[in-house]
Amino acid sequence: MRKCGLLFLIVSVGVGLAFTVADRAMAEQEPMEAEEEVYLFKYANTQSPNHPRSKSMEFFKEQLEKASNGRIEVELYFSGVLGKEAEVLDMVVTGSVQGCRGGLFERANKKYLLYTLPFMFENTEQVIRLMRSEFGDRINQEAMDNGIYIPACGVAGGFRNITSNVKPIRNPADLRGLKMRTPPIDMTIKTFKALGANPQQVAYTETYMALKNGVVEAQENPFSNTVDMKFYEVQKYLSVVNWQLHPDPFYVNPDWYNSLPDNLKAVFDSVAESTMIYSDTIWLNSEKDYYYILRDELAVNELTPAATHQFREAVKSVWQSYVDDGFFSWEDINEAIRIAKD
Repeated sequence: MRKCGLLFLIVSVGVGLAFTVADRAMAEQEPMEAEEEVYLFKYANTQSPNHPRSKSMEFFKEQLEKASNGRIEVELYFSGVLGKEAEVLDMVVTGSVQGCRGGLFERANKKYLLYTLPFMFENTEQVIRLMRSEFGDRINQEAMDNGIYIPACGVAGGFRNITSNVKPIRNPADLRGLKMRTPPIDMTIKTFKALGANPQQVAYTETYMALKNGVVEAQENPFSNTVDMKFYEVQKYLSVVNWQLHPDPFYVNPDWYNSLPDNLKAVFDSVAESTMIYSDTIWLNSEKDYYYILRDELAVNELTPAATHQFREAVKSVWQSYVDDGFFSWEDINEAIRIAKD
């Protein structure tokens, strides 16, 4: 049954795999000598401590400090205390912070936008399969060209859906002229322009007040983000359109990473990989619970198959625009679809 277009992973499988990877890293690490250097890893994201992204980074801290036998110490900063997503990513690039997760992935590699093509994936299993393939590894590795090391990438929650305080979104015509908050992501902006909306770039941490004050009338996010930031308090409608998923690259300062001895690089990479498996597992499973919260707070509608087809046809020009601009080719898109559906 395709309820809300979500396919929820089995927690025990994902968590078990995550611990297996981390345990292997611990077993391979030699005991720390007293004189060996200790490396500090400062990490930040804008979500609250209760958000799945933050919870997965608590897992990262615990596992990495154990696996490195104390040679890597992890400091975690949540709720945007070090700055907005763009500011924190700048800090990672310059090295004042060693790691972060969040949006702005096209700054790392424009090919991350391939994951975000509107209505490309039928379920979350498909995008995870693609991200963990050799195809996904190549996209991660190419981020080094832009001064960012990405040891692993997951999904930023489930499908993205729309809330509004004006009207429910049942077909593309309902978006015409709507003041839609979007992140500063080219794919999102182009998609909502193609659908006739009026995209407004507002920082994630400022979206609540923008919705409350009428600066914007609608926003799009996974259920988890909409609940975590309490956007439902200043909205009336939830439209389950399942238009897109976002990648969640783990951004790391490459100079810090390259300062590690080879054995600690291997440990770091293994724990980062296990963390993203853990993150995908708890995040996707939590989306169901977040949906139930929103269902109790907002008027909910879901697209009919005919309406989904209308939306897909309305955004075909967006796919073509990225091919025309050289971000990726139709060969890339077709290869990605084949891997995702295998």
